[in-house]
Amino acid sequence: MLRWFSKKEEVLSPLDFSVLKTDIHSHFIPGLDDGSSNMQTTVELISKMKELGYTKVITTPHVMSDMYKNSSEKILSGLSDVRAALRGQNINIKVDASAEYYIDFEFQEKIEKTKFLTFGDSYILIELPFSQAPNLLSETIFRLQLEGYQVVLAHPERYGYYTKQNYNELTDRGVLFQINLLSLIGYYSNSIKKRAEHLISNKQVSFVGTDCHNMTHANLYSKCQTKRAWHDLVSSGRLLNDRL
Repeated sequence: MLRWFSKKEEVLSPLDFSVLKTDIHSHFIPGLDDGSSNMQTTVELISKMKELGYTKVITTPHVMSDMYKNSSEKILSGLSDVRAALRGQNINIKVDASAEYYIDFEFQEKIEKTKFLTFGDSYILIELPFSQAPNLLSETIFRLQLEGYQVVLAHPERYGYYTKQNYNELTDRGVLFQINLLSLIGYYSNSIKKRAEHLISNKQVSFVGTDCHNMTHANLYSKCQTKRAWHDLVSSGRLLNDRL
């Protein structure tokens, strides 16, 4: 599959996302967060996902107490509107919804009291602050697991305060990792790219997501398809996207 080789980086034949079937991280419900702002954009983004090889998307609006106060009811209502818009334009792709839960005090207060939106049987997608790990994170993970949730950490490669030891401790606790496709092309930074590559080489990645917010993101995903790290991730046999 090798097409050519440069001193800087190996470039492979494109491997499209049909091998994943399902994307588990995106922001497509209009007006709920910093993703799509209107239904026309949503339809264009989801159409692009289908073009890239996906047969299903699980969109995940942010839930953050100080910014995006999205309830499960509001998310599911928005999902219904998105599905109707896609049907109206004869766009045949499955769309479900979960959420990307920010670990803050309000979220921690809701555990044991609230039924969170999940994907698959019991996966819950969580994200952390980019500055430092939240207080009582280990306890929060344990409480979620006691409630029957399988914890999936969104884009662990983007948390610059995490070390290899921290990653190992999380996986030892049963936390699954979801990396972002754009990390593989250095979109966020070269250091984030290196951390993503480390997690892949260490076989610690269970899910990969687009974390798509806009068409700028959507137009970059094809660049990921020729990256060695992407090919290694697929061949690892550890990805669970296609089981959803």
